[in-house]
Amino acid sequence: MDVGVDVGGTFTDFVGFRGSEVVTAKVPSTRDPSRAVVQGMQDLGAVGMAHGTTVATNAILERRGARTVFVTTAGFEDLLVIGRQNRPNLYDFRVTRPPPAVVREMCLGARERIDARGRVLRPLTQREARRIAHEVRARNAESVAVCLLFSFLKPQHERMIRKA
Repeated sequence: MDVGVDVGGTFTDFVGFRGSEVVTAKVPSTRDPSRAVVQGMQDLGAVGMAHGTTVATNAILERRGARTVFVTTAGFEDLLVIGRQNRPNLYDFRVTRPPPAVVREMCLGARERIDARGRVLRPLTQREARRIAHEVRARNAESVAVCLLFSFLKPQHERMIRKA
């Protein structure tokens, strides 16, 4: 039997089919998530699985993740603070916003630009990549999220930052 597994911060949940019967299990999550997965699979007699997790989502929501630096295209450093515009009163200046996933002081702008067609409008220089790497180290980051505009079309700038 194959099962779907959702590893959460409190419980690890399992669901599968035994013939036409839906079977489920719930076991307490463990510090080592693999132990809870193995336990639940043994309890159900499962031999295969599809996996999902809410551990990372919970860490973000509970603000207990790693000290992260967010690197984006220069001019977009405020993106996480501004957030989305899907709120009931778009022009209400008193709206209560949730805190951003990364505080503004940990957001860096790389001087580079790729357009929506994947054309390099402003190349990322080695000097700029080294500057970003220096700024990341100066902030004692435990993790780095690099998200440059249109990098899915041309990832060379993100790769340069990673190597720096």
